[in-house]
Amino acid sequence: MSDPEATALLPPEHFTAEALLRCYANGVFPMAEARHDPRVFLVEPDQRGVIPLTAFHIPKRLGRTIRSEPFEVRVDTAFDAVLDACAAPSAGREDTWINAPIRSLYLELHAHGFAHSIECWRNGFLVGGLYGVTLGGAFFGESMFSRATDASKVALAHLVARLRLGGWRLLDAQFRTPHLDQFGLIETPQSTYLRMLAAALRATPDKTVLTRPLSGGEAVTYALQPTTQAS
Repeated sequence: MSDPEATALLPPEHFTAEALLRCYANGVFPMAEARHDPRVFLVEPDQRGVIPLTAFHIPKRLGRTIRSEPFEVRVDTAFDAVLDACAAPSAGREDTWINAPIRSLYLELHAHGFAHSIECWRNGFLVGGLYGVTLGGAFFGESMFSRATDASKVALAHLVARLRLGGWRLLDAQFRTPHLDQFGLIETPQSTYLRMLAAALRATPDKTVLTRPLSGGEAVTYALQPTTQAS
């Protein structure tokens, strides 16, 4: 995190779940400098990473993997475990931005239906997934993890399928990464992003779609073919 992106530094006791939702609605999001640093930063990038829901791309090999259903995909059955897995150190990522105050905030958002996890399970073990926040017709992807080949990618495709099917308008990925480029991610100036966000917040998606069971074939179909059922 570079200094120009940090817009504020707040003591954790001054940061609530309600305040966090207002931050998302205004185009900023929280991070910590390190997992064991109790402070919370508000971040507003100059360039925003967005995955266009009408132009999502699935590489051919990954499409075959998703259709073959190597994982059992669940939604919201182990949100805390997904959160902790995203916060855990891993190869090439010795520290993360998810500290104790941020963990508590997202657990509270989940309890109130604003935060969700897409999970990949194999033989009864959680092997990958992602979590994020939904507000209006915007979904803010926060973090993902993988303990098995392609697990986080499969989770992302299942998320996009549900977002399209339910009528979401925006998938915010925050920052551009090589991992996300393969799915069609674009960078947009923050000023443009804020206009996209304002339009998305006016939408009313069908949230029940998030937990709807989908086969691997259905996930690929819906992820690649825009479907809107909400206004």
